[in-house]
Amino acid sequence: MHSKKQTPVKYYVGIDVGSGSVRAALVDEFGTVVAHADQPIQIWEPQPDHYEQSSADIWAACCSVTKKIVCGVDPSQIRGVGFDATCSLVVVDKQFQPLAVNCEGQNYRNVIMWMDHRAANQVERINATGHRVLSYVGGVMSVEMQPPKLLWIKENLQEPCWEKAGYFFDLPDFLSWKATGVTARSLCTVVCKWTYTSDGGWDDSFWKMIGLEDVVEDKYEKIGNHVLSPGESVGKGLTPEAAKDLGLPEGIPVAASLIDAHAGGLGVICADVKGYNLPCENQPITTRLAMICGTSSCHMGVSETPIFVPGVWGPYFSAMVPGLWLNEGGQSATGKLIDHVVRGHVAFPELQSKAAASAHSIYTYLNSHLDLIKKSLPVGFLTVDLHVWPDFHGNRSPLTDLTLKGMVVGLTLSRGLDELALIYLATIQGIALGTRHILEAMQAAGHRINTLFLCGGLSKNPLFVQMHADITGKPVVLSKEVESVLVGASILGACASGDFGSIQEAMAKMGKIGKVVQPNHEHKRFYDKKYEVFLKLVEHQREYRSIMNSF
Repeated sequence: MHSKKQTPVKYYVGIDVGSGSVRAALVDEFGTVVAHADQPIQIWEPQPDHYEQSSADIWAACCSVTKKIVCGVDPSQIRGVGFDATCSLVVVDKQFQPLAVNCEGQNYRNVIMWMDHRAANQVERINATGHRVLSYVGGVMSVEMQPPKLLWIKENLQEPCWEKAGYFFDLPDFLSWKATGVTARSLCTVVCKWTYTSDGGWDDSFWKMIGLEDVVEDKYEKIGNHVLSPGESVGKGLTPEAAKDLGLPEGIPVAASLIDAHAGGLGVICADVKGYNLPCENQPITTRLAMICGTSSCHMGVSETPIFVPGVWGPYFSAMVPGLWLNEGGQSATGKLIDHVVRGHVAFPELQSKAAASAHSIYTYLNSHLDLIKKSLPVGFLTVDLHVWPDFHGNRSPLTDLTLKGMVVGLTLSRGLDELALIYLATIQGIALGTRHILEAMQAAGHRINTLFLCGGLSKNPLFVQMHADITGKPVVLSKEVESVLVGASILGACASGDFGSIQEAMAKMGKIGKVVQPNHEHKRFYDKKYEVFLKLVEHQREYRSIMNSF
């Protein structure tokens, strides 16, 4: 009897650069993560609202984690590489050497992070122009986008940085350049963060109006004049130098990259949901919202025709799923906010020691502690008189107001673990109420979303997931692979390899769903009341500001 010769499994490498770490995964053609590694990267905060990184540090981490995941794998089975990263700004000179984005002249710190808010004054002036490109960013540009950061560099670092700069890259594009030697940009980055449009390209009048006429020179060479769709193969694949750095064979196809949140969306939004009795079954993917929840959270909804949502970024054509328009809501601090609230509490040392003694993470311990103190009540009802407005780092969507501050109402003199657990719960609820706020803005503008698809670090926290289901009233789908962002990056590599006919085909085969969390509809009235209070909080904050501004 002759046994059939098995076809070797095809693998794809996905590399994800998050805010605080670089991760890589080896993913097979069925979307299974077979190897995974991560490494922290450094963040500098030289002054408030200034966050910087090093492109050399980031690339070194990319190389380190990739070598780990491909160790012992037959190189001929590795078919493609995909990168995603935060939408941070990388600055290099004409020889591609790093240039300082700081007053200290530290050239290795050449990355202004996405969450850097130094350009508040610049973005205010850009928004005052009312230029037509702003209609594609929800009517108001965010300080986290690239034009205000470029203007800040020109106005504050004219001689040491602006005049010497050869190229300004979005971090995902820097990585594909580093891998291939080709300066092509991804449609995802230039459309979402730089005001490029897929039909009209760059708008000269915008750059001239805001005082950045310099970037128009040489056909926009500094910010990109060769744009590829995500998943398209870049150049001739890995250069010999990059191949050696990454521990991969020379010439492996490298995909045009994605912003990290968009990679997460790619990894979950097309998954097959048959048999789960979900409202989005047999419906187009326009009924789904992908939520990527990590340091910050992004809310990605797609539509067949452009929908303009006040305070929500987009519509961006083909920026995530080819052929569909993308709207992107967001919260600038979610995981970062939960960490800030928990670690800053006076009872944190007690929590730390008790969690360590029980061999649990601090968040698993807090969730268990809430179950202990809830008595006969549902856990969420413990915050009937404790409310959090979560904009400790300004509001990205739907209010687009970076001057908004966080608020906590209902504090007492108690300082124990119970109180820490309650403020933790109220913070998670505040974040979920913020998601409801974004969803309602999207629905009012014309989106028809009935199911949430969650991925990212916070999706591993069952309390965070359940609160999002209960507060929005919508079922939450979790992906089978927790590392959906890495699956999304590997889908890009799969597409670049030519093994799939389209990104949609790769998404459908490689994106898989795991657990489904249903909302507790009997808790609806409580959360409707919490939402009423939530909206009052921001109304009151604005009233307080108005009172003080009249001083």
